[in-house]
Amino acid sequence: MTETTLPTAEALDATLRAALAPTWLEVLDESAAHAGHAGANALGYGTHFRVRIGGPAFAGKSRVAQHRLVYDALQKFTDAGLHALAIEIKV
Repeated sequence: MTETTLPTAEALDATLRAALAPTWLEVLDESAAHAGHAGANALGYGTHFRVRIGGPAFAGKSRVAQHRLVYDALQKFTDAGLHALAIEIKV
C-alpha cells in the first residue's frame, strides 16, 4: 500500500455518513499513538482509528449487529490497510 491510498479520518467519516446517516459521528485517527505496534506504519497515520457514532440505524440492534454495520460500511478501508478500529456506539 502506498501513502496516497492509506485511509483517512475524512474518508471514513464520509463513507459512514453516506452508508448509515448517523446523527452523531466522530472519527479519530489514533495511528500516531500506536507507533511501534503491530499494523502501525512509519508515517503515523492511516492504520488505527476510533469511530464514535450514533443514530437510528443502530436502534434496537445488538452490540454485535451495530458493530457489523460499521465494519461492513468500512470494508474497503480494511482491504486497503486499516489495521485497527475501535467503535463506540451511542444510541
